[in-house]
Amino acid sequence: MSRPKPNIIATHKFEDRPYAVEVCEEHLFYGVCYQGRPIRLRRYCTEDEPPVYKYAKTSFPTSGHAFNLAERLNSYFGTEDYQVFVLKAYRAVSED
Repeated sequence: MSRPKPNIIATHKFEDRPYAVEVCEEHLFYGVCYQGRPIRLRRYCTEDEPPVYKYAKTSFPTSGHAFNLAERLNSYFGTEDYQVFVLKAYRAVSED
């Protein structure tokens, strides 16, 4: 099954680079939650001292990656508490 054609909002072509950036509209966003609460996921090498943390994505514009991550986390921890939720809040916030 092919991916549906996105609605393109804006396009920027770089003069000094051979590629362009397109902003595509999304209607829904999918996030992995633990017992209904949003999570962050970080990884680190157990041999590093002090540990260097790297954060992984837990929200995605398509559902497939979210379901794969939830399934993997449930497998790691032997639970069914990780689920995929639709994230839909259109409220602008500022850094202040």
